Amino acid sequence: QVQLVESGGGLVQAGGSLRLSCAFSGRTFSTYSMGWFRQGPGKEREFVATISWNSASTYYANSVKGRFTISKDNAKNTVYLQMNSLKPEDTAVYYCAAGRTIFTITAPNRYDSWGQGTQVTVSS
Repeated sequence: QVQLVESGGGLVQAGGSLRLSCAFSGRTFSTYSMGWFRQGPGKEREFVATISWNSASTYYANSVKGRFTISKDNAKNTVYLQMNSLKPEDTAVYYCAAGRTIFTITAPNRYDSWGQGTQVTVSS
């Protein structure tokens, strides 16, 4: 069974940066595509970024394109989300997700496993 544990969230001023990490265990990480989602106050969970199993493909939501970077380290069983130029509207709980596929995935129901989430708060 896959287990995912996010870390790296916190409080940051607008314009600042954070790097989220998601530690994967329980299965062979290199065979999974990974994604990041977020859920802001009073909002539905939304797609942020995804990376394919071999890191060959990435895809981003328009709202974060050019500011966020997803990466995957198969040696460390970890996926990262580097977040730069943060805005107050980026405030949310961020979740990582794992999907047993070679493709990038944007739909949440295509993922098999989810982490507990980490809070990111961006102050203006």
